[in-house]
Order: sequence, then structure tokens, then C-alpha cells
Amino acid sequence: MTENEVEKVSIQRYTVEGASSTVEEAVAREYPLTIILNSEELVTLLCSPNNLDYLAAGFLASEGFVKGRSEIKRIMVDEVRGVVRVETDSMQQIGPDVLFKRVITTGCGRGAAFYSVADSGGEKVETPMQVSAGEIFALVMKFQHGSELYLATHGVHSAALCDRQGILIFNEDIGRHNALDKIFGKCLMEDIPTDERLVITSGRVSSEMLHKVVKRRIPIVVSISAPTNLGVKIADNLGITLVGQVRGRKMNVYTHGWRVTG
Repeated sequence: MTENEVEKVSIQRYTVEGASSTVEEAVAREYPLTIILNSEELVTLLCSPNNLDYLAAGFLASEGFVKGRSEIKRIMVDEVRGVVRVETDSMQQIGPDVLFKRVITTGCGRGAAFYSVADSGGEKVETPMQVSAGEIFALVMKFQHGSELYLATHGVHSAALCDRQGILIFNEDIGRHNALDKIFGKCLMEDIPTDERLVITSGRVSSEMLHKVVKRRIPIVVSISAPTNLGVKIADNLGITLVGQVRGRKMNVYTHGWRVTG
């Protein structure tokens, strides 16, 4: 956690007994970031002001604007103006048909996805990777204690890329989609493989989250929260094992349960 991710505000605190006091409370910063792709304004995301280069790269990869690190020529972050400029080798133009497909997501803050709502496309994930229920519980326990920003503000989401032994990459953001894109952006920019890995998220798993995951060929998604009905259907269609409501001593496996051993 860095100082620019939180702001202290003066609040009036009351207790059930009727006592009141004036105290300072830490709140998470909300930061508007505009992504400009090849000189064309693409989208403005509301996010936490950290790892903005990873966020831009992850978002562009998740939404299909870039396929790999080799396509990105330059990323320039202007934190003062709240702008990140991305140049690609192809200098592709954003067509009106792409912008027409923009969907306002179910995310915290303002999110956008560039695909048709009716499209559950993506190549099915067919890896034989398996993980035990005990390993999932252990990973989630580590995950829940990994966010200093959440412990300070209770106002952010977290995401992590893991193998069966531990957490490999961890990030957080006021938006659950952004936290996931920051993870994937780091993988893209630093050539970190995502095959045979699993993702843990603190937020609900909806359809657009699965569209991001399938592009990275990740077979298992674990959430402390619950999925939506469309999230369950798309996970099933795409061959993704979806685990939700991992809390205490129980969890729910919604799709492709053969990957979770007893």
C-alpha cells in the first residue's frame, strides 16, 4: 500500500450505546484513468492509482486489442493528467463497430467491455490441471491476509494468480475487473505464464470476468464471493472450473468439479 492510494477524512463515529467522537478514517482513492490507444481515446476507467501501466496492458489484452507483449511498442503514464498512452506496432485504428459493442460492466466503479453480450466465445480450456479442496482453502487464507489496502479501508477488491503451492502475483483496486486486469497486465509485460494456474478474486464472478480469464487459458477461478447465473453458464461452456463462496470451512464448486479433488 502506498500513500497515494488512501486519503484520510474526518468523520463522526457513533456507537450503539449513543456515544460519538470525531476521528480520522482512511478511505480508498478513486482515480479516473483514460486509456488512449494509438492517439484515439478508448475508455476512462475509475481505478486505484497503482500499477497503471499493468492496468492498461491487461485491459487491452482482456478486450482483444492486443494479443501479446510483442504488439505493444510503448506505454506512457501521465499520473498528473490521469492518462496512459499505448502505442502498438500496427497502429490499429478503433473502428465504430468496436465502440458499438462496448458494454458497461457490473463492476465496482465504471467498467467497460468490448464484446457482444450474447457472445460467450473463446476457445474452451481443456487442461487436466487439478487442485485439492485443502489447497484452495489454504490459498484463500493467504489471499485474505494479503491486502494492506483492504485492511486499512475496506473499500477495495483483490485478485491473485496462484499455483497450487502459493500466490505468485497479487494486486488490488477499487474495481474487481481492474484488479484482475492488473494481474494479467503484469503477466503480459513480464512474460509470466498463466497456463496451469488459478485465479482468486474477492468479488463476484460475472460473465465479463470469465471472458478475461479464458483469454489467459486459466482453468480454475476461485472467489470469496458468489457467481452470477451467466457467469456459471459461461464457465461451464468454456471449460472453466468455478469455485465460489469460499468462506470458513466450506466452498461451492459450480462447474467442472472434476478439477477439485476431495
